[in-house]
Amino acid sequence: MSTFNVPTKNEVSENNQAIFNQLEKGLGFVPNIYAALAHSDTALGNFLTIGQGKTSFSAKEKEVINLAVSQVNECVYCLSAHTAIGKMNGFSEDQILELRTGNASFDTKLDALAKFARSVAINRGATTPETVENFYAVGYTKGSLADAVLLIGEITITNYFHKTTDVPVDFPVAQTLELATV
Repeated sequence: MSTFNVPTKNEVSENNQAIFNQLEKGLGFVPNIYAALAHSDTALGNFLTIGQGKTSFSAKEKEVINLAVSQVNECVYCLSAHTAIGKMNGFSEDQILELRTGNASFDTKLDALAKFARSVAINRGATTPETVENFYAVGYTKGSLADAVLLIGEITITNYFHKTTDVPVDFPVAQTLELATV
């Protein structure tokens, strides 16, 4: 278990203190994963710049990617955070559990996105031509593919950071999901 602490606002740089203030205004609190990134004078700001960038995906589509990839990477922090965010974006508990398996039987387009995200994460980018063809067949474009890979990279950063630091989860903990096949 890591001894990586979660710093308070007074323990981080002035630049990160300003970011903490923005997060508190927008979210009501500073998530532990973000606070832990603030041990670096630059990591938190750099990470948030990626996350706040424009994308062709809706908030719901972003959560599809976040849930599928976080399950592949077995990140309890991100699964917990994105289960809560997924619910805020209109997904039911059952839909969230299904998205974590890389499927969305309730929506053909989201199903292709979930399968794509899971495949990219499992195969470290070397997804199958069929997965990419299915992604395009439901209306996604080459631009969507680029945006999806960027989002997969973004969530992978926090997945890996949490797995390395084991900072406390400050969201309701997501239930365990046993996948029959990986």
